[in-house]
Amino acid sequence: MKILPIDGKLSLTNDGELEVFFIGTGSAFAKKHYQTNFLIIKGDKHILVDFGTTGPVALDATAGLDVPDIEVFLPTHSHCDHIGGVEYLALMNRYVGMKFLGKPKLNMIINKIYEKVLWEMSLRGGMEWNEVNGEGKRLGFADFFDVVRPTIKMREPREVWEVNFGGIHLELFRTNHIPEQAPSPDEAFITYGLFIDGRIFISGDTKFDRELIDQYADRSEWMFHDTQINPNPVHACLPELKTLPEHIKQKMFLVHYPDGAENNPIDGFAGWAVQGARYIFD
Repeated sequence: MKILPIDGKLSLTNDGELEVFFIGTGSAFAKKHYQTNFLIIKGDKHILVDFGTTGPVALDATAGLDVPDIEVFLPTHSHCDHIGGVEYLALMNRYVGMKFLGKPKLNMIINKIYEKVLWEMSLRGGMEWNEVNGEGKRLGFADFFDVVRPTIKMREPREVWEVNFGGIHLELFRTNHIPEQAPSPDEAFITYGLFIDGRIFISGDTKFDRELIDQYADRSEWMFHDTQINPNPVHACLPELKTLPEHIKQKMFLVHYPDGAENNPIDGFAGWAVQGARYIFD
């Protein structure tokens, strides 16, 4: 793996290596580190994973990109630090990208279950009433997005979906994030983490879940894990992650952390994930 800075604007294409670029590495309330939203880039394809309330600013500040540059989006769950900028993303694409720049609708990688939740419970209020579509109806999800559907891979030991998009293979696994009383991913609200190209694990938002880590640790070349500093009812915390075996910690970067967390010692781990850096897996 190489970790490289960018010089100016991030390219959304490369020579075919798998690349991950964090436009932010912070937790929901972070300002210095924005929020944990990131780009996956491989060849001529890219996927933006999550776009929170700080997303529009972070995209420009860390990547030098404009919102209309984004063509493919994947939301992991409906907290504001993960989807708070999606209305901005979709409206900008429809009224600037499509009307003036000749761009197509955004592609969204999402299963049917979560599409309904995302539209009905988060996006519809600000996006439905802007105009009447060509069929004389108020706008719907399909007026903004072309859907790329993952397929179910397994139900046990946890729900896992998979999709191939332009040579990028993703497994989307359910995590146990919220509510704090949920005893398992099956009983928790829809939240996903990612396993990219059978190589790179990104936990998404999750409580400390040793079964999840063990499910992917041996298959992962590198891991990026949700991390709070102090005990937290809906996120893994640093004292819990420090209990992991050394061989796992050595390949684990810590992400989704609060401002100031990087001042804490993390001996044995691969490091704190850094916003604005290109993680290239060759």
